[in-house]
Amino acid sequence: MTDRIHALQIATPGIHTRSFTGLYRSLRITFAGALFALFFGTAWLDWNGRQAVLWDLANSKFHIFAATFWPQDFILLSALLIICAFGLFAITVYAGRVWCGYSCPQSTWTWLFMWCEKVTEGDRNQRIKLASGPWSLNKLARRTLKHGLWLLIGLATGLTFVGYFTPIRPLAQELLSLQLGGVALFWVLFFTAATYINAGLLREAVCLHMCPYARFQSVMFDQHTLAVAYDPRRGEARGARRKGSDPRAQGLGDCVDCSLCVQVCPTGIDIRDGLQMACIGCAACIDACDNVMDKMGYARGLIGYKSEHSLQGGAQHWLRPRLVGYAIALLVMGVALVLALQLRPMVSLDVLKDRGLFRENAQGQIENIYLLKVINKTNATQRYRLRLLDAEGFALQGDTERVIAAGEMAEWPVSVAILAERASNASRELAFEIQDRDQPAIHSVARSRFVAPTQR
Repeated sequence: MTDRIHALQIATPGIHTRSFTGLYRSLRITFAGALFALFFGTAWLDWNGRQAVLWDLANSKFHIFAATFWPQDFILLSALLIICAFGLFAITVYAGRVWCGYSCPQSTWTWLFMWCEKVTEGDRNQRIKLASGPWSLNKLARRTLKHGLWLLIGLATGLTFVGYFTPIRPLAQELLSLQLGGVALFWVLFFTAATYINAGLLREAVCLHMCPYARFQSVMFDQHTLAVAYDPRRGEARGARRKGSDPRAQGLGDCVDCSLCVQVCPTGIDIRDGLQMACIGCAACIDACDNVMDKMGYARGLIGYKSEHSLQGGAQHWLRPRLVGYAIALLVMGVALVLALQLRPMVSLDVLKDRGLFRENAQGQIENIYLLKVINKTNATQRYRLRLLDAEGFALQGDTERVIAAGEMAEWPVSVAILAERASNASRELAFEIQDRDQPAIHSVARSRFVAPTQR
């Protein structure tokens, strides 16, 4: 039977997965539903009169609910990505590629496209028959409906993704009214095509040949890492038998060699051949095998999440130095990120000195010109006061107070002067401080250079 199934798969290109039910399938649907709700729903949320999550590249602002980040805060976003990477490493050490099987967008969208395929073309055997059969009106209609659903999902995905960089409501209105053009239209079509190709046409090829994670994951495994595995000590030798018969009396193990574990696998591998790079840890084979074990009256777990050590008869160790190290690193980085977010200055100050070295004003003072760039990072209009720190003998000239609206970046020209008779060797570093009048804790300091002529 195995040879017949394998020959049929060779005769019909592509992987046609079989429908199944089980615990891990339910978990995967739950995670996928949460991911879809997060991705498609968050873009439509509002927060204080603006889109809740918006990467406003045109104005160099990144809104994430109540927080607004500027390019100066990019290091915080980089730290968040580093924490996510360490979290992925920790999960991999603990349970292999569960991220790939349950939460990876490539896997999640592929499962959705496979569901559309099942709805339009039928279950596995029907799809194989349709693929190998001649073209007809029935085949054309089913294929057209399938690809139409794929394109609709791709369009919704592309629109939503671009909607995180351009306000999604006017974007959707322009698309529906066929008025969308230019850069926005290009990117919507680009991500529509990318979703259609990756999840609909390439599928497992992305995991097998394009994803780098599949190639370096093994360096994070240890002998206690959980991975989807087949227990050969219990399953061998394989073979068909009648239900209720004694497999041991026939010299057989618990594996009935039904090949359902192969038929449900989205990458088309046989998990009974051992741990393979192509296994994404989705546990579809576990659900299929457990259903067969239930029907045969055998214990579940012939295929399951097992470690190399447990397969050899050893005890499973949950706490290992590498895993504890990752956990400590995640905790430290998480606390540091929270503190950095709490302590980050809510006003930004940059000082640019005029390219001219110095000049003499009408009062006979040596003067330097500066352009201050101030960003109000709060969500309210603020009145700021400007002063020099520890600059005795220097005079700040120009406006020393200014009102700046929420989220506004303002340019603030000022000059600093020193009496001409005190100008000898007066070149030094100056510290500018900007401070909120009503909330002194909101302040920022920036430094620049004061240049004066040297007298001999």
